[in-house]
Amino acid sequence: MSNSSNRVSDFFNGESKTANSLWQYVSSLSPEAVTQLSKPASPEVLGVIERNIIGLLGSLPSEQFNVNINTNRENLGKLLASAMISGYFLRNAEQRMNFETALQDIDASE
Repeated sequence: MSNSSNRVSDFFNGESKTANSLWQYVSSLSPEAVTQLSKPASPEVLGVIERNIIGLLGSLPSEQFNVNINTNRENLGKLLASAMISGYFLRNAEQRMNFETALQDIDASE
């Protein structure tokens, strides 16, 4: 197994100190907070995440093709990590855009 694979395995097994701290933090959150953090705030973010995953998996129309995707646990974990990172990035970009818009509105009203 490569060094990169070992780091991924360490992260998912909680052997990394940072991963353990993050896991403890997420575990301490209330179910309502986890639900709120897990949902995209807008349909635009959800659409971008969906298009990203479809792009990674392939986009044959399911109405015309019987599509089955087979993978192993490590590759599925990488796909999940990629989707999560994309989601966090997009959520942060959306929050920044909303913040900048609010600041522009304040400047315009003064």
